[in-house]
Amino acid sequence: MTTSLIKPAINSRDTIRVNALHALAYCPRLYYLEDVEELYTQDAAVFAGRRLHVELEKGEDEEWVHLVLESADLGLRGKVDALKTRNRQTIPYEHKRGRCYRDRDNKPQPWQSDRIQILAYACLIEAALGITVPEGRIRYHADNVLVHVLLDDQGRQEVREAVARAWQLRQSTQRPPVTSNERLCARCSLAPVCLPEETRLVQGQSHQPRRLFPEDDERKIIHVTEAGTRISKSGDQFKITKRDGDATAIPSRQVGQLVLHSYAQISTQAIYFCADQEVGLHFISGGGRYLGSFDTRQGSIQRRIRQYEALTQPEVCLKLARQLVVCRGQSQRKFLMRGQRSLEVANHALEQAIDQMQRTLKQVPKAESATSLLGLEGNLAALYFGALPHLIAENAVADFQFDGRNRRPPKDRINAMLSFGYALLLKDVMNAILTVGLEPALGFYHQPRTQAPPLALDLMEIFRVPLVDMPVMASVNRNQWDIADDFIRRGEQVWLSDSGRRKFISLYERRKEESWKHPVTHYSLTYRRLIELEVRLLEKEWMDEGGLFAQLVIR
Repeated sequence: MTTSLIKPAINSRDTIRVNALHALAYCPRLYYLEDVEELYTQDAAVFAGRRLHVELEKGEDEEWVHLVLESADLGLRGKVDALKTRNRQTIPYEHKRGRCYRDRDNKPQPWQSDRIQILAYACLIEAALGITVPEGRIRYHADNVLVHVLLDDQGRQEVREAVARAWQLRQSTQRPPVTSNERLCARCSLAPVCLPEETRLVQGQSHQPRRLFPEDDERKIIHVTEAGTRISKSGDQFKITKRDGDATAIPSRQVGQLVLHSYAQISTQAIYFCADQEVGLHFISGGGRYLGSFDTRQGSIQRRIRQYEALTQPEVCLKLARQLVVCRGQSQRKFLMRGQRSLEVANHALEQAIDQMQRTLKQVPKAESATSLLGLEGNLAALYFGALPHLIAENAVADFQFDGRNRRPPKDRINAMLSFGYALLLKDVMNAILTVGLEPALGFYHQPRTQAPPLALDLMEIFRVPLVDMPVMASVNRNQWDIADDFIRRGEQVWLSDSGRRKFISLYERRKEESWKHPVTHYSLTYRRLIELEVRLLEKEWMDEGGLFAQLVIR
């Protein structure tokens, strides 16, 4: 039997969800992430739980209801799914996929989080219907056990105290600390956001962290490069129609990002669909310049408050900036060292640049201002780009000349590829920042610019060498480019052609699928996933959980 009863709604921000009390009892940090910062993930366990309830609702042995209740007096709201009437008494039921807790006598008991949840539902029913509820019951399906939970004065007091604790945390801008019970983290769907093992590592509580951060987002990144292409929504799919009428449909669940190059168009319905399906939407000009991203962030204001509090402190910004300059400078120097080792004949100019970079890097931790740090970074960049031509193989096409970094516009083919690659990288860093929920306009090193948010410019420094510089130089040395077809020269300006951009996108996306072993955590992730991880590690720097940010230096 299925019935429905919905009580008049109170302002939902005036009450606490019963499911939130379950999270609070499981782990206060989980409650804070879900209910205060409004961060949610849906893993396999979440979907399995939903399937269980669907299967049970189809059965005939339960009285299933859709009972949505809210009580201002209790400060609670929730949806009760299953009720039974026995001896004229109404009893709420909860169904759990897993096993129950066993006490020392091996008697089945409820887990504390399940106990507070069923008690809260019982209290809500009492308040809403004006009846006495003697108990709640929890069915643990993994071991087919039914546990009775008595609702007495002590139980009611537990619910009131849990609601009070939830309200206290809701008023705070600080996350609770990582739980001391590591086993809870292994089953938590928000472990990729919380990063508890990484926190324990830097706090000396763990020698070898278990990787709870997911390996990769397997969704595709769709680049729409042909001018005049239209993107629209068709059911649960994105429909991509070229100017000649040729159309392709891609299920939304397979799409992680849509990247619109040149003058591609997207409908309003498709934009809303991107927001609903958590698909990143980004725009890059026909000339290969990053234009912007569609910001779909909701909630998480506490995260941006913490970011603002930290990054308005000059000493915090300087500390992070030093770490960033060392990270990029070390990667640049080690890339040159790789090239040096592959040379058959010693190159004294290359050796000299490597030595000078090492001396300069030693001065970075001593920099006392952002101005002096900028000077050191400029010296490192000049040495690096001045030495980069020495890495071009002797058998490379002679048209690939490189005499230092230039842009706006690029004046040679290597600079054209570097500029386009940095635009793609900036787009991916922006996607990670928006996914995490930080404010891209508030950085710690770069100054605000017209189109490039400072935080994105800061974070992309970590990945310039491995994701752009190294693939560009490798492709030149492997003669993968067609001078006539892949580049366009207009006076002193050099650009990638349509075919050149498509070739570079393929090269760049393949590079992101390669794995890199983190030098501190010692687990491997794809570069694509490492970008998001680095954003989350940056956030930990102002939460007293820092120590892993900007440690990704190529070997």
